[in-house]
Amino acid sequence: MESQPAAPAPAPQRSLSRRSLWIGSLVALLALAALGGLAWSLTRPASAPGSSASAGPGGGGFGGGGGRGGRGAPPTTVGVAVAERADIPVTLEALGTVVPAATVTVRPQVSGVLQQLMFREGQMVKVGQLLAQIDPRPFEMTLMQALGQRQRDEAQLENAKLTLQRYRTLLQQDSIARQDVDTQAALVKQLEGTLTTDRANEGTARLNLGYSRVVAPISGRLGLRVVDIGNVVSSNDANGIAVITQLSPIDVEFAVPQDRVPELQARLHDAAAMPATAYDRTRTKALDSGSFAALDNQVDTQTGTVKAKARFANAAQTLFPSQFVNVQLLLRSVQGAVVVPVNALRHGGNGDYVFVLNEADRTVSLRPVTRGIATVDKVQIASGLDAGQKVITEGADRLKDGARVVLPGDRPASGAASGARRGFRASDASAPGADGASWPRRRRASDAATQ
Repeated sequence: MESQPAAPAPAPQRSLSRRSLWIGSLVALLALAALGGLAWSLTRPASAPGSSASAGPGGGGFGGGGGRGGRGAPPTTVGVAVAERADIPVTLEALGTVVPAATVTVRPQVSGVLQQLMFREGQMVKVGQLLAQIDPRPFEMTLMQALGQRQRDEAQLENAKLTLQRYRTLLQQDSIARQDVDTQAALVKQLEGTLTTDRANEGTARLNLGYSRVVAPISGRLGLRVVDIGNVVSSNDANGIAVITQLSPIDVEFAVPQDRVPELQARLHDAAAMPATAYDRTRTKALDSGSFAALDNQVDTQTGTVKAKARFANAAQTLFPSQFVNVQLLLRSVQGAVVVPVNALRHGGNGDYVFVLNEADRTVSLRPVTRGIATVDKVQIASGLDAGQKVITEGADRLKDGARVVLPGDRPASGAASGARRGFRASDASAPGADGASWPRRRRASDAATQ
């Protein structure tokens, strides 16, 4: 029996395998396409009713908000404030250093042994108050010598004057030579000069005796003691006996930018009083009040500033020498300015602007304005806005010209209005559709189809 060769596999099976592979690839592609469509539907931005989904942000020449705050968008809740008239102070603020009006190192004017100290460290003293006593005995002896010399020369002068008087009488009788009379007259003048010198020496001795009592040249506070009793002191001592610092009144030096100098000079030319206030380092506590005192005569080329000085009474001793304080100088005041809160003023590409509320239809209008002087929480509107108008202070970054807004005090919308914001009317809930089903049934059917 002859063997037969093996027959090849039937062709329909190979065709079926290729068809299964092609169908699997198509299903995979469809699945990927479905996943991509689902991802796009989940991530695409939701467009408001009545607005274009491709609409870009509303530019506006003054930097208005995007389409979110447009006419077709839902109303935005905002905060408002009323533009009002107020007096705006024009101030100059700077960091200053407290400097005493006078500082004196008390040095003795004569040399001697220090016998007594009549003060305590840190004591407040008045001008002329006795501070120290130097041994006065050497100066008393010097004064006595000068006094004796003066008295002796006075006696000689008196005798010379009497002799001159007798000589003149004899000269009239032609009993003495004129030369003797002239010689005696010269002697009288010589003794008069000597007596003048004696009187000066006596005055110097009295002055030195007075200098043995060291008194306070100014009123103020004494520093720490730098010399003890028993030391020999003199006028050449660098440290002296004590240092007195005048605390009342006291000055504060601060720097004024050179750009503000003309304004300051104008006020000085008008002889206007400029109040000054000194604050602590945190700018929260006012230490004392004073007034502007002086302005330096040149600009510091390194800093571009000019030194100035304000004087304070410092009755409560709240200012201390070399203390750093914050100075606020009131230059002038703008009367009856239109002011708004600082957060109401916005800046765009074409300048400053505000959003003004139209109360009739609860919309806003973009209003270009010109800003003026600003304080911590208020800013002056020099032009473009009238007192009494309401401006947007919060939520303005989501607005543009003509946008609808909602105020915090407005009553919430009714059910029909809220239904309209969700995209349907309240009457649609019971109205049958084209297939005869009501809106809730259509809604449930749509949700089931989505799932």
